[in-house]
Amino acid sequence: MIRVLLVDDHAVVRTGFRLLLHASAQVEVVGEADCGEAACQRYLELRPDVTVMDIAMPGMGGIEALRRIRAHHPQARVLALSARDDVVHARRALREGAYGFLSKRSAPEALLEAITSIAAGRHYIDPGVAQRLALTDLEGGHSPAERLSEREFEVFMRLARGETVQRIAEDLRLAASTVGTHLYNIKHKLGVSNQSELTLLAIRHGLIEP
Repeated sequence: MIRVLLVDDHAVVRTGFRLLLHASAQVEVVGEADCGEAACQRYLELRPDVTVMDIAMPGMGGIEALRRIRAHHPQARVLALSARDDVVHARRALREGAYGFLSKRSAPEALLEAITSIAAGRHYIDPGVAQRLALTDLEGGHSPAERLSEREFEVFMRLARGETVQRIAEDLRLAASTVGTHLYNIKHKLGVSNQSELTLLAIRHGLIEP
């Protein structure tokens, strides 16, 4: 049996995944978490074979949780999930050590396929996203957000969603002045002057919903 930890801030999504996986004789859902902080704790308690984690959650968020889990447990196998199927989120998750990336828009059977592949030590990338990743590398046209460091991108996405510097600092366990420095660098790298322009840029490149 493949032991799976489900991480998503929406209870209905976790329920849907659990019911879907319950139908398989290969997978056992051993635990759930609704945020990045809980994901880190539950991983430590359960040591699952595969962690299925939404990368866009309130609070710490999936990318930060992935980073922390992998820092202490390099053998951890994480399938990153996203409601977005853009190449920027996929590339970021894979750089942080995710074993796979799957869009929530994929067919239900793709989740089981991804989990079984990752449990066997094989990487899995949503086929549509994999094609766009390849085309982006061949043709150029990278998003301006790819100029940002991993931490800057995390701060950028939160700012684009309207979060305050203080809230970001608390969630990421950083000093507010450090987040302010990231904000300064982000605006400089992306050529924007305020938070509204950051939000518009994120929408334009498909990183957040309008």
